[in-house]
Amino acid sequence: MGTRLNSKVAFITGAGSGIGAATALRFAEEGALVVLCGRRIEPLEAVAAQIRDAGGRAECAVADVSNEAAYVAAITAAAERNGRLDILVNNAMAYSWGAIDSTSTADWHSNFATTVDGTFWGTRTAMSLMRVQGSGSIINIASICGLFGTPWMAGYSAAKAAVINFSRAAASEGASHNIRCNVVIPGVVETPATAGMLTDDKTRLNTEKLIPLKRVGQPVEVANAILFLASDEASYITGASLPVDGGRSSELYTVLE
Repeated sequence: MGTRLNSKVAFITGAGSGIGAATALRFAEEGALVVLCGRRIEPLEAVAAQIRDAGGRAECAVADVSNEAAYVAAITAAAERNGRLDILVNNAMAYSWGAIDSTSTADWHSNFATTVDGTFWGTRTAMSLMRVQGSGSIINIASICGLFGTPWMAGYSAAKAAVINFSRAAASEGASHNIRCNVVIPGVVETPATAGMLTDDKTRLNTEKLIPLKRVGQPVEVANAILFLASDEASYITGASLPVDGGRSSELYTVLE
């Protein structure tokens, strides 16, 4: 067990799988008390059991991040139970798929309810709690889709772009209270959400050809970046957007071999 997050209380959304679960495990390994938030208790309890079996501390909070009252109540209750909130990771997301000319207004809005509204509600609540204690770190999870136009994912791309710029504003407002806000921008990472684009060896190989490091990322690699920004090692970093994408966002075009 490490000590980078000793005595800190962390709240992580979308913590039942993928990047959220990997982040919860890494935080617990570094001494944090981790509150895992998601819509279903079963996956949360599975991750919590892993944490406890390894000697860590974990709690579960069932809440739909797209429901303002439920999400705000979950964060507030966790802070009241544990006496403080040191870290918030807004990781939960939702997306729709389809061409712009066939996207309904309801589908368009569905991309924003969790990704943008949830990030706003969580950040607003966390900043109020952290202002009282005089410190805190908020990490919002965006996507490489928020940096570049992505066909058939216009709503998701727009929502993730909004997260990036909203976080800059939050960093500016929080700085005077020692509240830091940063963004992690994953590329293609092997999670349940990306399973559909890595369905077979050919599809996977074609995807990897577009990535300078020539491989798909793993959830723990993103979790390690989130851990750094959450920790005191990043005490002078706020308003930053950190790509964790194998170099994908650094290239104008890719030379295929």
